Amino acid sequence: MRHSFAFIDLCGFCDFADGRGDDAAAEELATLRRSVREVAPLFNVRVEKWLGDGAMLVGADSESLVGSVVAVSELHRRQGGLPVRAGIAEGEVLLLEGDGYVGRPVNLAARLCDGARPGEVLASRQGLRLPGWVTVQDKRNLEVRGFTKQVPVAAVVPRERAEREPWSLGSVVDGLAQPLRALLGSKPPDQPERPATPH
Repeated sequence: MRHSFAFIDLCGFCDFADGRGDDAAAEELATLRRSVREVAPLFNVRVEKWLGDGAMLVGADSESLVGSVVAVSELHRRQGGLPVRAGIAEGEVLLLEGDGYVGRPVNLAARLCDGARPGEVLASRQGLRLPGWVTVQDKRNLEVRGFTKQVPVAAVVPRERAEREPWSLGSVVDGLAQPLRALLGSKPPDQPERPATPH
């Protein structure tokens, strides 16, 4: 099966928790999770699992997943104190015993998240498709641990930021309206297959 995967986390969370305390750390996590829960369904993206200070997301294609992750990143940038970083990859995977995805794109998305700079969304350029309101800010080949060859990646951002126009929350809202219009006006994209719950 072919799906897109993203890992997203908070940069500097351990130092933040150590310096600001558990209550501030919990609030920062709650802000991120609230953003993810609000945005992901708009793009037919599913939260596969929560991972401490981050999350693993699954989408049917890279376009919907990129839109979801960029929107989450931008919303959290306005609402939270810590920058978000993310990695995205698409490809063929297997379901291991019906309850987990296994394959190159899962590993690659996790490694790209690890290698992303604070505030950066890194996507593998293989099979990459972008929503109209998102653009590529930077392209490069990245040395990725566990991969023998350099990986071609793209740093993706809202088009307004790349064009150096004033960014506002309304820009993201306008962007979110596009997939909503598409969902209302046409058949929704296929949902990624949900692993069966073991009995």
